[in-house]
Amino acid sequence: MIVDLMVRAADPADPVEPASSEPQLIIAALVGVAIIIALITWLKIHPFLALAVGGVGVGIAAGLDSNAAVTSFGAGFGSTMTSVGILVGFGAMFGKLLADSGGADRIVDTLVARSSERTLPWTMALIGSLIGLPMFFEVGLVLLIPVIILVARRTGLPLLKIAIPALAGLSVMHGLVPPHPGPLVAVAALDANLGLTLGLGVIVAIPTVIVAGPLFGTLAARWVRVPVPDLFRTAEDDGEDVESRKRPSFAVAIIGILLPVVLMLARAIAEAISPGATDPLHAILFFLGTPMVALGLAVIYGIIAFGLGGAMNRETVSTSLTESLPPIAGILLIVGAGGGFKQVLIDTGIGTVIANAVEGSSVSVLVLAWIVSALIRVATGSATVATVTAAGILAPVAADLSSVEVSLMVLAIGAGSLFLSHVNDAGFWLVKEYLGTTVGQNLKSWTVMECIISVVGLIGVLLVGLVV
Repeated sequence: MIVDLMVRAADPADPVEPASSEPQLIIAALVGVAIIIALITWLKIHPFLALAVGGVGVGIAAGLDSNAAVTSFGAGFGSTMTSVGILVGFGAMFGKLLADSGGADRIVDTLVARSSERTLPWTMALIGSLIGLPMFFEVGLVLLIPVIILVARRTGLPLLKIAIPALAGLSVMHGLVPPHPGPLVAVAALDANLGLTLGLGVIVAIPTVIVAGPLFGTLAARWVRVPVPDLFRTAEDDGEDVESRKRPSFAVAIIGILLPVVLMLARAIAEAISPGATDPLHAILFFLGTPMVALGLAVIYGIIAFGLGGAMNRETVSTSLTESLPPIAGILLIVGAGGGFKQVLIDTGIGTVIANAVEGSSVSVLVLAWIVSALIRVATGSATVATVTAAGILAPVAADLSSVEVSLMVLAIGAGSLFLSHVNDAGFWLVKEYLGTTVGQNLKSWTVMECIISVVGLIGVLLVGLVV
């Protein structure tokens, strides 16, 4: 049983046999989500404990035996820590070095000087999109969060007016544009043209980022007022004259942020051009472009370049790295527990139930692709599981479509996979803890933003389908 669950956690493409009847699965999932929200918001239970108790409880209520429920939660927690936890740790170290060396001040001062208050959210959306193009969402977030927080603190603008555009750029690229894993899996499963899918994805992504980013960010900042978190404080924030002290140049600071972007993009291009290649050059690119390695190299770069550029000695560099980790301990536990809850839902087979329910539907193939992906995303909390499952279900349908229609189906699946992020999504908790929002505030900002991205993305796909 333990081995079986671990395999399922590693390969979400395999269909999971439902653990009980369909009504029992659906009721267990809905009640479980409601209980978790109530524990956190009403009883003020720490999210880590609420997710752990709720996750195991949902597994048992859905038909898993008690040992299987615990094992499933543990497998999800462990896989999330492997994929996200290390990245968050490296990102925290990099962000603290960037802040303590004065590099973050340099970037923020440059952005603020070259952008008005009106155009700054648009600048953040562009930065989020560019960094999000080759990056996993979590990697892009941990790289951008120091800049988001410092820009909001320095300008006095509402936090969400700065954060939402950057998050929208990251999320849209993650769901709609290859070379992200989800879209790439769908491209392979549906035998879509990668170049065509990439081009159409960019066309759909641009208006989606605009609507869900700067436009929605302005509204979100009005109804969700969040103080700027006391993270990544710099000498300038504490009233010191930073102009008189040595700081890394803007080029040195921005290279540190873009280093993992370039490495991951190089790997993605190599994989797209020569999939399965094993020559030394490709092996090196694949290794350096692994998110864990790319972000680890960014930390090493920060130690050397920010340390020397910011006049930091070995002791201050060591102190900076050490002090970067305690503030994220709670974030890591919560994100891991969110991944555990997600895995429990996957192992109950609720995704299979949804897939079987919509198979054979007479709805438009693009709308159907979005619906299948969105339902599985809401049920399991995983955009990747939603994309892989929906692509597998719709592969026979795609065989009879034109190349353009298949590419649009990939984008519809990607848009659906972003719908309604909530408490079973580790990304929900990552954003919540970094921005310092309550569960309710995160639902009204981050969750609504994800829904807007998903719906506007679908509309964009349908409109493009009418033209091409």
